[in-house]
Amino acid sequence: MVTEMLRFCQDIPKVELHAHLNSSFSRKTFQHLLDRKAETKPEVKDFKVYLEDGEAESLKTAFRLFKMIHQVCDDEYSIYKLTYDIIHDFAADNVKYLEIRSTPKDIPQGGLTRKSYLQTMIKAIKECEAENLDIMVKILPSIDRQRGLEVAEITVKLAKEIAQEFPGYVPGIDFSGDPQFLDGSDFIPFFKQAKADGLKLALHLSEIPNIEAETLEILKQSLPDRIGHGTYLHQFKPGEGYEEILDIVKTKQIPLEHCLTSNLKSETTESFEAHHFGYWYALKHPQVVCTDGRGVFLCELSDEYANTAKAFNLNKEELWDLSYRAIDYTFTSEMEKEKLKNEWSKLKNSCFLVKE
Repeated sequence: MVTEMLRFCQDIPKVELHAHLNSSFSRKTFQHLLDRKAETKPEVKDFKVYLEDGEAESLKTAFRLFKMIHQVCDDEYSIYKLTYDIIHDFAADNVKYLEIRSTPKDIPQGGLTRKSYLQTMIKAIKECEAENLDIMVKILPSIDRQRGLEVAEITVKLAKEIAQEFPGYVPGIDFSGDPQFLDGSDFIPFFKQAKADGLKLALHLSEIPNIEAETLEILKQSLPDRIGHGTYLHQFKPGEGYEEILDIVKTKQIPLEHCLTSNLKSETTESFEAHHFGYWYALKHPQVVCTDGRGVFLCELSDEYANTAKAFNLNKEELWDLSYRAIDYTFTSEMEKEKLKNEWSKLKNSCFLVKE
Protein backbone atom coordinates (compact mmCIF):
# COMPACT_ATOMS: atom_id res chain seq x y z
CA MET A 1 0.00 0.00 0.00
CA VAL A 2 1.32 3.42 -0.98
CA THR A 3 0.84 5.84 1.91
CA GLU A 4 0.23 9.54 1.40
CA MET A 5 3.72 10.28 2.72
CA LEU A 6 5.39 7.78 0.37
CA ARG A 7 3.46 9.23 -2.56
CA PHE A 8 4.70 12.68 -1.56
CA CYS A 9 8.26 11.34 -1.42
CA GLN A 10 7.81 9.89 -4.90
CA ASP A 11 6.41 13.14 -6.27
CA ILE A 12 9.03 15.57 -5.00
CA PRO A 13 12.16 16.26 -7.06
CA LYS A 14 15.24 14.74 -5.48
CA VAL A 15 19.03 14.80 -5.50
CA GLU A 16 21.08 11.57 -5.30
CA LEU A 17 24.70 12.12 -4.29
CA HIS A 18 25.79 8.66 -3.12
CA ALA A 19 25.07 6.00 -5.75
CA HIS A 20 27.62 3.32 -6.63
CA LEU A 21 27.37 2.11 -10.22
CA ASN A 22 27.89 -1.58 -9.50
CA SER A 23 25.21 -1.80 -6.80
CA SER A 24 22.51 0.59 -8.04
CA PHE A 25 21.00 -1.63 -10.75
CA SER A 26 17.40 -2.80 -10.97
CA ARG A 27 16.61 -6.50 -10.71
CA LYS A 28 15.60 -6.51 -14.37
CA THR A 29 18.90 -5.02 -15.49
CA PHE A 30 21.05 -7.30 -13.37
CA GLN A 31 19.11 -10.40 -14.42
CA HIS A 32 19.69 -9.45 -18.05
CA LEU A 33 23.42 -9.06 -17.43
CA LEU A 34 23.50 -12.27 -15.38
CA ASP A 35 21.82 -14.30 -18.13
CA ARG A 36 24.19 -12.85 -20.69
CA LYS A 37 27.30 -13.59 -18.63
CA ALA A 38 26.12 -17.11 -17.75
CA GLU A 39 26.51 -18.07 -21.41
CA THR A 40 30.29 -17.91 -20.98
CA LYS A 41 30.58 -18.16 -17.17
CA PRO A 42 27.94 -20.67 -16.00
CA GLU A 43 29.09 -20.33 -12.39
CA VAL A 44 27.49 -16.88 -12.11
CA LYS A 45 23.93 -18.01 -12.89
CA ASP A 46 23.06 -18.65 -9.23
CA PHE A 47 24.50 -15.41 -7.87
CA LYS A 48 22.19 -13.72 -5.36
CA VAL A 49 23.27 -10.15 -4.77
CA TYR A 50 20.20 -8.61 -3.10
CA LEU A 51 19.48 -8.11 0.58
CA GLU A 52 15.74 -8.49 1.06
CA ASP A 53 13.78 -6.62 3.72
CA GLY A 54 14.53 -8.27 7.04
CA GLU A 55 17.86 -9.59 5.80
CA ALA A 56 20.96 -8.14 7.38
CA GLU A 57 24.57 -8.95 6.69
CA SER A 58 27.83 -7.56 7.96
CA LEU A 59 29.62 -4.85 6.01
CA LYS A 60 32.19 -7.52 5.16
CA THR A 61 29.49 -9.63 3.49
CA ALA A 62 28.24 -6.61 1.55
CA PHE A 63 31.70 -6.19 0.06
CA ARG A 64 31.66 -9.89 -0.88
CA LEU A 65 28.45 -9.26 -2.82
CA PHE A 66 30.09 -6.34 -4.62
CA LYS A 67 32.91 -8.67 -5.78
CA MET A 68 30.31 -11.05 -7.21
CA ILE A 69 28.74 -8.18 -9.13
CA HIS A 70 32.13 -7.22 -10.58
CA GLN A 71 32.39 -10.71 -12.10
CA VAL A 72 29.21 -10.06 -14.06
CA CYS A 73 29.83 -6.43 -15.04
CA ASP A 74 33.23 -6.71 -16.67
CA ASP A 75 32.96 -5.42 -20.24
CA GLU A 76 31.92 -2.34 -22.20
CA TYR A 77 28.37 -3.54 -22.81
CA SER A 78 27.67 -4.20 -19.12
CA ILE A 79 29.12 -0.87 -17.97
CA TYR A 80 27.10 0.98 -20.61
CA LYS A 81 23.94 -0.97 -19.79
CA LEU A 82 24.37 -0.40 -16.04
CA THR A 83 24.91 3.33 -16.46
CA TYR A 84 22.11 3.84 -18.98
CA ASP A 85 19.51 1.83 -17.04
CA ILE A 86 20.47 3.29 -13.66
CA ILE A 87 19.98 6.81 -14.99
CA HIS A 88 16.54 5.88 -16.31
CA ASP A 89 15.63 4.18 -13.02
CA PHE A 90 16.57 7.21 -10.94
CA ALA A 91 14.76 9.53 -13.37
CA ALA A 92 11.62 7.41 -12.95
CA ASP A 93 11.87 8.09 -9.20
CA ASN A 94 11.90 11.87 -9.84
CA VAL A 95 15.61 12.22 -9.21
CA LYS A 96 16.61 15.38 -11.08
CA TYR A 97 20.33 15.37 -10.25
CA LEU A 98 22.50 12.27 -9.92
CA GLU A 99 26.15 11.66 -9.15
CA ILE A 100 27.27 8.10 -9.98
CA ARG A 101 30.50 6.89 -8.44
CA SER A 102 32.55 3.99 -9.74
CA THR A 103 36.11 2.72 -9.69
CA PRO A 104 37.53 2.81 -13.24
CA LYS A 105 38.83 -0.70 -13.87
CA ASP A 106 41.38 -2.14 -16.25
CA ILE A 107 39.69 -5.34 -17.51
CA PRO A 108 41.68 -6.74 -20.46
CA GLN A 109 39.43 -9.79 -20.93
CA GLY A 110 36.45 -7.44 -21.28
CA GLY A 111 38.24 -5.06 -23.62
CA LEU A 112 38.18 -2.24 -21.06
CA THR A 113 40.88 0.13 -19.93
CA ARG A 114 40.35 2.48 -17.01
CA LYS A 115 39.92 5.33 -19.47
CA SER A 116 37.43 3.52 -21.73
CA TYR A 117 35.50 2.49 -18.59
CA LEU A 118 34.79 6.14 -17.77
CA GLN A 119 34.28 7.04 -21.42
CA THR A 120 31.65 4.31 -21.64
CA MET A 121 29.81 5.76 -18.65
CA ILE A 122 29.84 9.20 -20.24
CA LYS A 123 28.61 7.72 -23.53
CA ALA A 124 25.56 6.38 -21.66
CA ILE A 125 24.98 9.76 -20.00
CA LYS A 126 25.11 11.52 -23.35
CA GLU A 127 22.62 9.04 -24.80
CA CYS A 128 20.20 9.86 -21.98
CA GLU A 129 20.72 13.56 -22.64
CA ALA A 130 19.95 13.00 -26.33
CA GLU A 131 16.65 11.47 -25.22
CA ASN A 132 15.90 14.66 -23.24
CA LEU A 133 15.62 12.67 -20.03
CA ASP A 134 14.85 15.09 -17.19
CA ILE A 135 17.91 14.38 -15.07
CA MET A 136 21.38 15.90 -14.75
CA VAL A 137 24.14 13.29 -14.30
CA LYS A 138 27.77 13.50 -13.20
CA ILE A 139 30.49 10.91 -12.55
CA LEU A 140 32.79 10.62 -9.53
CA PRO A 141 35.69 8.25 -10.30
CA SER A 142 36.38 6.24 -7.16
CA ILE A 143 39.61 5.55 -5.35
CA ASP A 144 39.13 2.05 -3.94
CA ARG A 145 41.38 1.86 -0.88
CA GLN A 146 41.63 -1.91 -1.27
CA ARG A 147 43.37 -1.50 -4.65
CA GLY A 148 46.30 0.37 -3.12
CA LEU A 149 48.22 3.61 -3.53
CA GLU A 150 49.54 3.08 -7.05
CA VAL A 151 46.05 2.64 -8.46
CA ALA A 152 44.87 5.65 -6.44
CA GLU A 153 47.47 7.83 -8.15
CA ILE A 154 46.42 6.50 -11.56
CA THR A 155 42.76 7.19 -10.75
CA VAL A 156 43.35 10.83 -9.81
CA LYS A 157 45.39 11.46 -12.96
CA LEU A 158 42.69 9.82 -15.06
CA ALA A 159 39.92 11.82 -13.36
CA LYS A 160 41.71 15.04 -14.30
CA GLU A 161 42.21 13.82 -17.88
CA ILE A 162 38.56 12.81 -18.34
CA ALA A 163 37.34 16.02 -16.68
CA GLN A 164 39.30 17.99 -19.27
CA GLU A 165 38.17 15.78 -22.16
CA PHE A 166 34.51 15.99 -21.13
CA PRO A 167 33.99 19.34 -19.36
CA GLY A 168 31.21 19.31 -16.78
CA TYR A 169 30.88 15.55 -16.40
CA VAL A 170 33.56 14.76 -13.79
CA PRO A 171 33.40 17.36 -10.99
CA GLY A 172 35.08 15.29 -8.27
CA ILE A 173 36.31 11.96 -6.96
CA ASP A 174 35.08 9.43 -4.43
CA PHE A 175 37.12 7.56 -1.82
CA SER A 176 35.57 4.26 -0.81
CA GLY A 177 36.14 0.52 -0.56
CA ASP A 178 36.44 -1.81 2.41
CA PRO A 179 37.48 0.42 5.35
CA GLN A 180 39.37 -2.47 6.95
CA PHE A 181 42.05 -2.23 4.25
CA LEU A 182 45.03 0.11 4.53
CA ASP A 183 45.15 3.41 6.40
CA GLY A 184 43.01 6.08 4.81
CA SER A 185 45.51 8.77 5.72
CA ASP A 186 48.03 7.18 3.33
CA PHE A 187 45.83 8.47 0.50
CA ILE A 188 46.06 12.13 1.58
CA PRO A 189 48.62 13.05 -1.14
CA PHE A 190 46.15 11.92 -3.79
CA PHE A 191 43.31 13.86 -2.19
CA LYS A 192 45.51 16.94 -2.23
CA GLN A 193 46.40 16.37 -5.87
CA ALA A 194 42.75 16.01 -6.81
CA LYS A 195 41.97 19.29 -5.05
CA ALA A 196 44.85 20.98 -6.87
CA ASP A 197 43.38 19.68 -10.12
CA GLY A 198 40.07 21.37 -9.34
CA LEU A 199 38.20 18.22 -8.31
CA LYS A 200 35.86 18.01 -5.31
CA LEU A 201 36.25 15.29 -2.67
CA ALA A 202 33.50 12.92 -1.50
CA LEU A 203 35.20 10.69 1.06
CA HIS A 204 33.85 7.69 2.96
CA LEU A 205 35.00 8.40 6.52
CA SER A 206 34.36 6.72 9.90
CA GLU A 207 32.21 4.05 8.27
CA ILE A 208 33.29 1.61 10.99
CA PRO A 209 34.48 2.18 14.58
CA ASN A 210 38.07 2.54 15.74
CA ILE A 211 39.46 4.34 12.69
CA GLU A 212 39.31 7.78 14.28
CA ALA A 213 43.02 8.42 13.75
CA GLU A 214 42.80 8.26 9.95
CA THR A 215 39.61 10.33 9.94
CA LEU A 216 41.19 13.09 12.01
CA GLU A 217 44.34 13.15 9.90
CA ILE A 218 42.33 13.40 6.67
CA LEU A 219 40.13 16.17 8.06
CA LYS A 220 43.18 18.15 9.18
CA GLN A 221 45.22 17.74 6.02
CA SER A 222 42.73 17.37 3.17
CA LEU A 223 39.28 18.66 4.04
CA PRO A 224 36.56 16.78 2.11
CA ASP A 225 33.70 18.59 0.39
CA ARG A 226 31.30 15.85 1.53
CA ILE A 227 31.54 12.85 3.85
CA GLY A 228 30.02 9.50 2.96
CA HIS A 229 28.27 7.67 5.80
CA GLY A 230 30.29 9.15 8.70
CA THR A 231 28.56 6.63 10.95
CA TYR A 232 31.05 6.92 13.78
CA LEU A 233 32.16 10.54 13.42
CA HIS A 234 30.52 11.39 16.75
CA GLN A 235 31.02 8.00 18.42
CA PHE A 236 34.47 7.88 19.96
CA LYS A 237 35.89 7.27 23.40
CA PRO A 238 36.23 10.56 25.31
CA GLY A 239 39.66 11.65 26.39
CA GLU A 240 41.54 10.15 23.46
CA GLY A 241 41.89 13.40 21.54
CA TYR A 242 39.31 12.79 18.85
CA GLU A 243 36.93 15.56 19.87
CA GLU A 244 38.58 17.60 17.13
CA ILE A 245 36.82 15.41 14.55
CA LEU A 246 33.46 16.79 15.61
CA ASP A 247 34.83 20.31 15.89
CA ILE A 248 36.09 20.27 12.29
CA VAL A 249 32.98 18.68 10.77
CA LYS A 250 30.67 21.07 12.62
CA THR A 251 32.76 24.21 12.13
CA LYS A 252 33.39 23.58 8.44
CA GLN A 253 29.78 22.45 7.95
CA ILE A 254 30.86 19.47 5.84
CA PRO A 255 27.73 17.88 4.33
CA LEU A 256 27.06 14.25 5.22
CA GLU A 257 25.67 11.62 2.84
CA HIS A 258 23.27 9.35 4.76
CA CYS A 259 22.22 5.91 3.47
CA LEU A 260 19.76 4.51 6.01
CA THR A 261 18.76 1.20 4.43
CA SER A 262 22.33 0.39 3.45
CA ASN A 263 23.52 1.02 7.00
CA LEU A 264 20.69 -1.05 8.45
CA LYS A 265 21.24 -4.02 6.14
CA SER A 266 25.02 -3.95 6.56
CA GLU A 267 24.57 -3.76 10.34
CA THR A 268 26.28 -0.45 11.05
CA THR A 269 23.05 0.82 12.64
CA GLU A 270 20.50 -1.11 14.69
CA SER A 271 17.39 0.57 13.30
CA PHE A 272 16.27 3.55 11.26
CA GLU A 273 15.43 5.33 14.52
CA ALA A 274 18.96 4.74 15.84
CA HIS A 275 20.59 6.05 12.65
CA HIS A 276 23.03 8.92 13.09
CA PHE A 277 20.89 11.08 10.80
CA GLY A 278 18.96 12.04 13.93
CA TYR A 279 22.06 13.27 15.76
CA TRP A 280 23.09 15.55 12.92
CA TYR A 281 19.57 16.66 12.03
CA ALA A 282 19.09 17.93 15.58
CA LEU A 283 22.19 20.09 15.03
CA LYS A 284 20.78 21.43 11.74
CA HIS A 285 23.92 20.13 10.06
CA PRO A 286 24.07 19.90 6.24
CA GLN A 287 23.09 16.40 5.16
CA VAL A 288 21.51 14.58 2.26
CA VAL A 289 19.54 11.32 2.09
CA CYS A 290 20.96 8.80 -0.41
CA THR A 291 20.62 5.15 -1.46
CA ASP A 292 24.24 3.91 -1.68
CA GLY A 293 23.30 0.82 -3.70
CA ARG A 294 19.60 0.72 -4.55
CA GLY A 295 20.02 -2.64 -6.28
CA VAL A 296 21.80 -4.54 -3.53
CA PHE A 297 19.85 -2.93 -0.68
CA LEU A 298 16.52 -2.77 -2.56
CA CYS A 299 15.68 0.85 -1.78
CA GLU A 300 14.47 3.66 -4.00
CA LEU A 301 15.42 7.19 -2.99
CA SER A 302 11.70 7.84 -2.39
CA ASP A 303 11.72 4.95 0.10
CA GLU A 304 14.70 6.45 1.90
CA TYR A 305 12.90 9.77 2.26
CA ALA A 306 9.81 7.98 3.58
CA ASN A 307 11.90 5.91 6.01
CA THR A 308 13.60 9.08 7.23
CA ALA A 309 10.26 10.84 7.70
CA LYS A 310 8.83 7.97 9.72
CA ALA A 311 11.91 7.41 11.88
CA PHE A 312 12.43 11.06 12.76
CA ASN A 313 8.88 12.43 12.55
CA LEU A 314 9.57 14.77 9.65
CA ASN A 315 6.65 16.48 7.95
CA LYS A 316 6.29 17.22 4.25
CA GLU A 317 7.76 20.70 4.49
CA GLU A 318 10.82 19.36 6.31
CA LEU A 319 11.27 16.66 3.66
CA TRP A 320 10.97 19.24 0.91
CA ASP A 321 13.62 21.38 2.60
CA LEU A 322 15.89 18.34 2.91
CA SER A 323 15.60 17.78 -0.83
CA TYR A 324 15.96 21.45 -1.78
CA ARG A 325 19.02 22.05 0.41
CA ALA A 326 20.74 19.03 -1.14
CA ILE A 327 21.17 21.09 -4.32
CA ASP A 328 23.78 23.20 -2.52
CA TYR A 329 25.80 20.07 -1.70
CA THR A 330 26.08 18.89 -5.30
CA PHE A 331 29.41 19.14 -7.12
CA THR A 332 27.94 20.92 -10.12
CA SER A 333 28.42 24.55 -11.16
CA GLU A 334 26.63 27.48 -9.54
CA MET A 335 24.77 28.05 -12.80
CA GLU A 336 23.44 24.49 -12.81
CA LYS A 337 22.54 24.75 -9.13
CA GLU A 338 20.39 27.78 -9.91
CA LYS A 339 18.76 25.87 -12.75
CA LEU A 340 17.88 23.05 -10.35
CA LYS A 341 16.53 25.46 -7.74
CA ASN A 342 14.29 27.06 -10.34
CA GLU A 343 12.98 23.62 -11.28
CA TRP A 344 12.23 22.84 -7.61
CA SER A 345 10.38 26.15 -7.25
CA LYS A 346 8.19 25.42 -10.27
CA LEU A 347 7.28 21.96 -8.95
CA LYS A 348 6.63 22.80 -5.31
CA ASN A 349 2.95 23.75 -5.43
CA SER A 350 1.93 20.67 -7.41
CA CYS A 351 3.83 18.39 -5.00
CA PHE A 352 1.89 19.71 -2.02
CA LEU A 353 -1.52 19.15 -3.59
CA VAL A 354 -3.34 16.32 -1.81
CA LYS A 355 -3.81 13.45 -4.26
CA GLU A 356 -6.68 11.03 -3.95
